[in-house]
Formats: sequence, C-alpha cells, structure tokens
Amino acid sequence: MRLVVVGGSDAGISAALRARELDDTTDVTVVVADAFPNYSICGIPYFVSREVPDWRDLARRTRDDLEATGMRLRLETFATDIDVSGHRLRIVHDGAADWLDYDALVVGTGAVPVRPPIDGLDRLGPEQGVHLLHTMGDTLDLERTLDRREPATALIIGAGYVGLEMAEGLTARGIHVTQVERLPQVLPTVDPELGALVREELERHGVDVHTGTTVTGLTARPGGGLHVDAHEPDGTPVGWDVDLVLVVVGVRPDTDLLLRAGATTGPAGAVDVDQSMRTGLDAVWAAGDCVVTHHRLLGRTYLPLGTTAHKQGRVAGQNAIGGSTRFAGSLGTQVVKVFDLVVARTGLRDTDATATAYSTLTTQTRADDHKRYYPGAQPITLRVTGDTSTGRLLGAQLVGSLTTQVAKRVDTFATALFHEMSVDSISQLDLSYTPPLGSPWDAIQIATQDWVHHAGDLT
Repeated sequence: MRLVVVGGSDAGISAALRARELDDTTDVTVVVADAFPNYSICGIPYFVSREVPDWRDLARRTRDDLEATGMRLRLETFATDIDVSGHRLRIVHDGAADWLDYDALVVGTGAVPVRPPIDGLDRLGPEQGVHLLHTMGDTLDLERTLDRREPATALIIGAGYVGLEMAEGLTARGIHVTQVERLPQVLPTVDPELGALVREELERHGVDVHTGTTVTGLTARPGGGLHVDAHEPDGTPVGWDVDLVLVVVGVRPDTDLLLRAGATTGPAGAVDVDQSMRTGLDAVWAAGDCVVTHHRLLGRTYLPLGTTAHKQGRVAGQNAIGGSTRFAGSLGTQVVKVFDLVVARTGLRDTDATATAYSTLTTQTRADDHKRYYPGAQPITLRVTGDTSTGRLLGAQLVGSLTTQVAKRVDTFATALFHEMSVDSISQLDLSYTPPLGSPWDAIQIATQDWVHHAGDLT
C-alpha cells in the first residue's frame, strides 16, 4: 500500500502517523512545501515573546522522530498536480519535476493568509518591515526584522486570536503596539460584552486599540519605517508612523491543488468532503484547513482550527488505508490568552444560530472561580446560550483571569454539547470541589441555573 500525503502540518502529519500506527507495512511519503514539518504554528507568538527561547522547540516531533516511524519526508517539495485516473502526484523540487505513484492520497494543504485590499501591501514586504504571519518561514523573517531593526513601535492589522496573541508577544519585547480592527470589537468571535473586557485588558497593558477602523494604505517612509493610512467608522482619516506592520486578518483555504484535479467546494470555498474525509475524487482524501468542517450544531461550515485538523487528519489517514471511521464533528471550541486574561467559547452564540431552527436565549452571569473566603478568588464572566423550545445547551462563552481555569470549564461545556445535554442537566454533573479551587456549585453550574431561571420566566 502506497500512501502519499501532501502537507507537513497538523492534518498531514496526523494522517501519516495514523496510517503507520495501524499498518507498519504501509509505504508513506509526506510531501512538505517548506523545511519545517510538524511545527506548532500556534506557538509562534510565544517564540516572538521569547517565552519559547528557540524556534526549534516549536517542533512537535523532529525530522528524525518522524522518519523513525517509517515515513519518508520530501521537504521543500511542491505538489503541483494530481493525475486522478493515473493515481500520480506531480511534484517539483529544486526546479525538477517528478511523479509520485500512490494507491491513496491525503491532501492537507491547509490555509493561506488573507491579504486585505490595502494600497501598498503588495509592494512592501519584510525588507520594509511589513509581515504576514502564518508559517515558520514568516516567523523567522519577523524575528530577523526584530533583531536587525529593534523596532520601538508596531501596528497590528487584525484583532482576532493571532492578532491578540501577537499584541502580547510584541509588548513583551518592549514594543509599543497599536492594534487596528475593521470590525466594531476586538475578538469578534465572542459577544461584544466579552470583547469589551478583552479590549480593557489590552489597553491596561499599553496597547492602543482602534476598532471599526479600516487600514487603506501602507507607505515606506524615506528615512525608514512605515506610514499607515486608515479611516475611522465615521470616515475620518487617521494615520500612524511605525517601525513594523503585522497583517493578521484571517485565512482562506488553500484549495488550488484539489480544484485543479476536479474537487468541488463548499462553504468559504473550502473543498467539500464527507465525514470520512473523502473528496469525491477516486482514492483522494483531504483534511484540515483546506476542507469544509462538519459542525455538530450547524452542519457544513468552514472553521479552520488546529484541533479539528488533527482529528480530520487522523480520520483521513485511517480511511485511506482501508478504514471506515468518521469525523465526529467540531463545536468550534477555542481558547486564547490575552496578557492576564483567558477567553474561551464553544458551540453557538445567538448570532451564530440566526439561520437555524433554534430558539435561542443567552444569559450572562458573574461567578467566583472558588470560595470567596479562600484567598485569591477571582470572578468569571459566563454567557450561556440554550434553546428555549427544548432546553438544549447550544453554547457558552467565558472570560476570566489566568488563575480561574477558564480552559477547564469551557471543556466541560464542550463535553456537555458533544453529548447534547440540556442546560438544566448540567446542574447534575458531579464536578470536583475544594474551597481553593471551586465551590459546591461550580461557576458553570451557577451560570446554567441562571439560564434555566430566565428561560422559565419566558414560559
């Protein structure tokens, strides 16, 4: 059995490892476009902040570790075309083209950064201090700029997860950060009430935040540095002179290879796959940020997440060598650290459910992370969304300090969502308790009881 995998990140490596784990006679070749297989892209901000001292530490497994499993790596090699009927993959390395024969192919080409329509962005790059951040190559380019120029000021375009983490990382390097977000709030994947708390945390650490503000132009200044033009929500022009610009406004699926082969697309232009990760092309599976996501509450959507890519890759690798497993689906569970604050969400918000048949109610609750009489108690702000017609839990959002175990608590909500629990039944969960760490009614149970009380007022 010859399995060829395209992509050396979460989905691709997970597929290759699963295939070798299940059948060590499988001949596995992984085609990687760069020289950095199995690197944790999610860890980039912590290398920038120097909390991770060496970029090599971001490798989940070294090249030697991967090859010790029996797979072959073809690094700095580009997959350019799939001959579906001939079961061949065309590759290019150092300008020379070749074909790889396969019995099964898994494609995990991931996503590429969105390049917003900003005048000057296409003319400027790392040499002038303008960086897009998505790969290890991008990261090393940024690190060279930081070391060579020692910038005092930076402007980040985008205030999503990566943008917020980079605001913290650059601030930790002693750089004054201005953060510009086109939408009305930072971290638009949570409700505005919680986004406001994140903004307060950014500003508390010296970040200048501008929301509802659109960057329109970038210009290299004659004496060095950059000028950024933008306009505020009312159209008022505004501008900044900075030493560094970082563009992190999201990603789009990298689908070119599969589309040339005849694959079809779904939401956000991602490649359509079923829950076995089949593409519809003979002997071709795909996984990760290049494909649509099966969401357990929404159905087919596009939700590029590392956790999802790992799971999809594992399914694709197993099925490509003859298995019959299925991807169980995502709930969009996410968590981010912003300085001393942790923000997490899972499932749906009211705005996510507008196109569904759910009748949603969202309540907001503030509860302590542990018994107040024990020193150090801190509040958690929780927003719970449920279906008033059935009582089913639909989603949760949480914000609290680093000490409040927000990630643990959102995982409890995610588990309840996976098993389609009602909001009311969460009160019956037998959760751990000791005064330094919790309460007899955990903060999540206080929040769900609050939701049930308000839902009862509607009946």
